[in-house]
Amino acid sequence: MEGLSISRIIPIQVSCKRHCSAFLPTFSLHLRKNLSRGQVWMMKRPKSLDPIAASVQPLEASSIGHFDNKQPSKEVLELWRSADAVCFDVDSTVCIDEGIDELAEFCGAGKAVAEWTARAMGGSVPFEEALAARLSLFKPSLAKVQNFLEKRPPRISPGIEELVKKLKARNINVYLISGGFRQMINPVASILGIPQENIFANQLLFGSSGEFLGFDANEPTSRSGGKAAAVQQIRKVKGHKALVMIGDGATDLEARKPGGADLFICYAGVQLRVAVAAKANWLVSSFRDLINALE
Repeated sequence: MEGLSISRIIPIQVSCKRHCSAFLPTFSLHLRKNLSRGQVWMMKRPKSLDPIAASVQPLEASSIGHFDNKQPSKEVLELWRSADAVCFDVDSTVCIDEGIDELAEFCGAGKAVAEWTARAMGGSVPFEEALAARLSLFKPSLAKVQNFLEKRPPRISPGIEELVKKLKARNINVYLISGGFRQMINPVASILGIPQENIFANQLLFGSSGEFLGFDANEPTSRSGGKAAAVQQIRKVKGHKALVMIGDGATDLEARKPGGADLFICYAGVQLRVAVAAKANWLVSSFRDLINALE
């Protein structure tokens, strides 16, 4: 969709420029960057790359007991039931893992990267700064990413499949909006039946030999405020009347603004981020709460 691209690229320790649509549809499409000419190439999806249901259980309701937004107001409940579009964060929401943390751990830099993730999700540092810093700590090659995807398929959160089915049965459009990477998100979208054009995520850049170059900052989700920009454009182009954002982090909360999400639901089934949860319209620890509210 028009209007989502920006003029800035943030490679890491390289100098390159490339425009890449925020609506780039395929998880397996990688930008193979040659500094003298751009090339696009396809990577086959690993046969073993199948999302699996997580065996973990959501946080106990008692862990969010001191918040006064656990029960939705009449207005919030009406908005939820009348929504014609729902946008989900992916890491620590649709999936129980933070994808970049898992990839970093696989590459031997898990602890340092996780610390940056916590800062980014808590809103204490600009997201684009945190993304660049995290990637620079381990610089994943294309081969490493492929190997990671083969050995560690993503784990989806309990109840998300049922919720998405319920939403689709009500003819509600479902989107995935993530600061993570398309490579890790597409298999999740596949199992949930979410079309690829409804995925907004970041794009890794690789060199002609598969070496890591950086990430494409033309993707709106690569920066603070990017999810809000994506949500605003979805609404503008698709004409949704009532749009809900569901996630766990500060970048998800940002999507609730004029022209963006009407309602922000904080999902604390994996991570409880106090500063974010306190500002949510509705705080839930299980997707079952949202399913029940639709019945």
